[in-house]
Amino acid sequence: MPEAKYKRILLKISGEALMGDASFGIRPEVITKVAEDIIEVDRLGVEVAVVICGGNIFRGVSAASYGMDRASADYMGMLATVINALALQDALERLGAQTRLQSAITMREVAEPYIRRRAIRHLEKGRIVIFAAGTGNPYFTTDTAAALRAMEIQADVLLKATKVDGVYPADPETTPGIEKIDSLTYLEVLQRQLKVMDATAISLAMDNDMPVIVFNLTKPGYIKRVVMGEPVGTIVKGEGNG
Repeated sequence: MPEAKYKRILLKISGEALMGDASFGIRPEVITKVAEDIIEVDRLGVEVAVVICGGNIFRGVSAASYGMDRASADYMGMLATVINALALQDALERLGAQTRLQSAITMREVAEPYIRRRAIRHLEKGRIVIFAAGTGNPYFTTDTAAALRAMEIQADVLLKATKVDGVYPADPETTPGIEKIDSLTYLEVLQRQLKVMDATAISLAMDNDMPVIVFNLTKPGYIKRVVMGEPVGTIVKGEGNG
């Protein structure tokens, strides 16, 4: 049986991917399918950590643009990520996985506080670790939280799971015939202002040589394909990396 290319991954899931074809909230069948795909990778012996967004429930930046205090809006967004994280934890455990949920905002009744060494220990014991509440600080996105956690747990790769099958030079929905970009450098992402992750997250990944792979979460089995090293989605890496 082929071995996985990566031993420890950080999977960043967009909240919008959990909505399915709905306009708000969580579709149970969608989050169950996501959980099945994560468990498929976990059973390969890959250590899996997850950062999940809250955009399907509340987006802090959007609320701030309508006049809400940015810090308050961001904290509300962090709480939305906890709702999604609890839903994912439940889906994983109903399928038999061992999980731990850690929150950057203390809420001991539902999650452990984020402690880096404890998170790594959970991963070493084969538990799926879910990180909620971003970095715990306003003005930082879940993209940045994902890059930070990936570095802290010494992940081999950061996987950004979205509803699109990679990175495009323009919106593929409004620009028919445009082709996906298979590989990019961190500097190309920053210079061309491509919508991969925000600039802080990309800069953090670049400074620590953390490869980022963007792929479509809605296609069954794609997490496994990425972990096995198949050319799925778009990879963002340094100049000298193969």
